[in-house]
Amino acid sequence: MGKEEIIAVDNVWFRYNHDVEDWALKDIHLRIYSGEWLAIIGHNGSGKSTLAKCFNGLLLPEKGNVHVQNQSIRTTDSLWDIRRLVGMVFQNPDNQFVGTTVRDDVAFGMENHGIEREEMLRRLEVALQAVDMQEFMQSEPHRLSGGQKQRVAIAGIIALEPLIIILDEATSMLDPQGKKDVLNVVRRLNKEKGITVISITHDLEEASSADRMIIMDKGQVVREGQPSHIFMEPEGLIELGLDLPFTVKLHQALKSHGVPLSDQAFTQKELVNELWTLSSKI
Repeated sequence: MGKEEIIAVDNVWFRYNHDVEDWALKDIHLRIYSGEWLAIIGHNGSGKSTLAKCFNGLLLPEKGNVHVQNQSIRTTDSLWDIRRLVGMVFQNPDNQFVGTTVRDDVAFGMENHGIEREEMLRRLEVALQAVDMQEFMQSEPHRLSGGQKQRVAIAGIIALEPLIIILDEATSMLDPQGKKDVLNVVRRLNKEKGITVISITHDLEEASSADRMIIMDKGQVVREGQPSHIFMEPEGLIELGLDLPFTVKLHQALKSHGVPLSDQAFTQKELVNELWTLSSKI
């Protein structure tokens, strides 16, 4: 890809019960690159969230290893540094709040990392501005909307200045507008600050705008590539419990009726742009 490797996963095997041959991850080999948006998709139980928790050492593989910026998750001295580099936003933001106000909650992680007060105040302001939540600084987190709660959770991660943000089904409980708001915030961080984003999801619509997709099934990586390449050959996705994004279905339907679309117009933006260009020629 021409970019620096930031996470290396080598021969990773993991199971929750060591007494049975029921592996949640089986012989995973994977490279993740600095500044990319990687979507890891699969149905429930495919192993995608288990793999995500190996990226920052929340889970340790039974076999194999994970390195983040050449630091092993198996090395105790490295693990603390790795968890500062890799921030994770979970599905339910209510489970992540510890402060009585938005300000306190965003500051909590920085206090745990021993960041000095002046630097903490600077980061607090930057983080809340990044997610457009500065006016809610004194609000109680539980009174916010779902999308606002996730933006606060992301602000708490941003304040730690990670190189990598993992969204572990972080938009699955949000309404369409809340999902759009959260993804726009993270996309801006990805583009403007070069933060690597790993999106764990079963939503192919969300995954379609990633730089690269990995599809998991039964603890293994079964397909990998750019979303446009995977959607050009969608055979097998339905069998894996994954439905095609609406824009892909619309793209296929339009082409089948003779609309001269390119094979790359799979995201909503790309499809709208092509249809607009075609309509202007009529």
